[in-house]
Amino acid sequence: MAFLRRRSGAPAGPDFDVLAVDPGDWPGDFGAALLPDPEDGACQGVFLRYDLMGGRGPSMLIGNLPSGSPARDPEDGVPFEVRQMLAAVGYDEPVEVAETEDFPVMLDDALLVVKKIKLSESRVACVQFGRGDDILVTVVTWDRPISDDLYKLMKPLPADMFKV
Repeated sequence: MAFLRRRSGAPAGPDFDVLAVDPGDWPGDFGAALLPDPEDGACQGVFLRYDLMGGRGPSMLIGNLPSGSPARDPEDGVPFEVRQMLAAVGYDEPVEVAETEDFPVMLDDALLVVKKIKLSESRVACVQFGRGDDILVTVVTWDRPISDDLYKLMKPLPADMFKV
């Protein structure tokens, strides 16, 4: 995964490559949000939301969080992206992490170790993996399983998508 590297001198947006599904390959609506540092405005994370056609609501959320981002280490263990998905679908019941499991996924000739996070709300699927540049990627879906094929669809998005 040599293409996952830190960029230097990005004029705006994150200073790291954002790994996600290309919005051009998604049949519905796409949105992106940056999590700025409250003190210096540096990017503490990028979140991509994929909605279904016809306004049927969010179906997938992908987060990219650099080392040091406060959103990486929630006190209760429930990933920040899970909370965003639950808010987007209007679910306000408490959710807890029930179990985690590491499993291998082969991507071409590389091995990716993915952490599957099982939650108390069974309609939420969540997986996480770390990249070589210390970016934590979290994929959350609502009412849909996450298959191994998804990882093959993910790639770095152009930096100019995140200019403000």
